[in-house]
Amino acid sequence: MHLEIKNVSKRYKGNVWGLRDFTLDLKPGILGFLGPNGAGKSTLMRILATITRPTDGVVTWNETDTIRHPDAIRQVLGYLPQDFGVYPNLSAIEFLEYIAAIKGLSAEDARRRINELLQLVNLGEASKRPLGGYSGGMRQRVGIAQALLNDPKLLIVDEPTAGLDPEERVRFRNLLSELSGERIVILSTHIVSDVEATATQIALINRGHLVAFGEPETISQIVAGRVWEWLIPSEQLTAAKQKHLISGSIRKSNGVLIRVVSDERPSPDATQATPTLEDAYLYAIAADRERADSPSHSGVAA
Repeated sequence: MHLEIKNVSKRYKGNVWGLRDFTLDLKPGILGFLGPNGAGKSTLMRILATITRPTDGVVTWNETDTIRHPDAIRQVLGYLPQDFGVYPNLSAIEFLEYIAAIKGLSAEDARRRINELLQLVNLGEASKRPLGGYSGGMRQRVGIAQALLNDPKLLIVDEPTAGLDPEERVRFRNLLSELSGERIVILSTHIVSDVEATATQIALINRGHLVAFGEPETISQIVAGRVWEWLIPSEQLTAAKQKHLISGSIRKSNGVLIRVVSDERPSPDATQATPTLEDAYLYAIAADRERADSPSHSGVAA
């Protein structure tokens, strides 16, 4: 299995670029696309799912051009879009039977697969209840079940934990980890903890282009020697936020302990700290924004 993205760009009306010269080579595992809202993640997901055509560039699946031959990837694709919706009056079983028919599964294969998936996503006991009464997390689990109906080799999930409570988010991340196996799983999110907990590789995206790519540990090393902890009085916190890139803060009885990401020690009292993925993410995105020197690079669609 091999998914290759070569110099892909997407331009919208008004000369707004969703992606610019995006290149990436993917193999089995969980890839986390991490970037702020509006960075271009959803644009890329729609292109990979053959819903949107790029303005320039090529996407290939096992050396086949998916722009010219979209069925080559559609046959092995499972997709959970950001705006996944359900029919509220249908039960989970009825909804999945409907999706299975659309995907061309036989009635017998669909019945067997639906039973397996409902157990996998822990919805067996709720499978006959109307979807309108499901929680956000339960609906997302139905969403992942419909994406897995055809046992896809490429699974794309776009912002799957948005709006979920912490318990549902953890459950969903664990489910994705269990599903990786011999397939390519692409998780698009702006939540650092989601990719940190699941991804084998991470791609940082901002303003429609690739900022950094590598294993989580490699990405974290971007800020090695640049993360500092510094105890300051509470009344200085606002001024510190205006002057420094702060990745976290903890209230103490004698002040506020802040994490500052900076090339230089922010104060003689600051001590070096072990870098985290969130430190690296904030630093890389901030540095990329500083490099933005043209209005034509600033407008990026979702």
